Amino acid sequence: MMNDSARLALEALMEGNARFREGNPAHPRRDGRRRAETASGQKPFAAILSCADSRVPPEILFDQGIGDLFVVRAAGHVLDAAGLGSLEYAASHLGVPLVVVLGHTRCGAVEAVLAGGETRGNAGFVVEAIRPAVERARRLGGDIRRDAVRENVAAAAALVSSCEPVIAALVAAGSTAVVGAVYDVESGAVEIVG
Repeated sequence: MMNDSARLALEALMEGNARFREGNPAHPRRDGRRRAETASGQKPFAAILSCADSRVPPEILFDQGIGDLFVVRAAGHVLDAAGLGSLEYAASHLGVPLVVVLGHTRCGAVEAVLAGGETRGNAGFVVEAIRPAVERARRLGGDIRRDAVRENVAAAAALVSSCEPVIAALVAAGSTAVVGAVYDVESGAVEIVG
């Protein structure tokens, strides 16, 4: 269930994405005045968990300004304790009414899982976190790349929503909503997927 504040936040994001996609960004709140307004504190209207991919900068693709979004980024939008703690901070201390888990097409982390093979170093953590979503996508029997990205978004959104004790309580109370979305790196469009 989404409260009015979360609904308005999502509308602002989607309106910003439409401006970006159409090549008419407003570049709002990115000047010295906004820096001065936010110097003493932040009041973002949404938190975004996004992939670290350089093609997916949330502030740009949602056409938002300084202080508008609280952004957490990691390869494949894979969460660890630091990422979850950051989202908890955004929801409980900053009062964001909306958390968006933002996946994207042509995700290298998802592609790494699809390709199989050995992943060395800490990147193995990312691959192993995404693997269950890819396996669920395989069972769907559709477009494996599209479905794997969507399943990965759904898994991360479920993890965020159920994060005890902070975010789960805020979601249950209706003060914070968590939604999944996929950004198309070719068209520039963001689609809400759950």
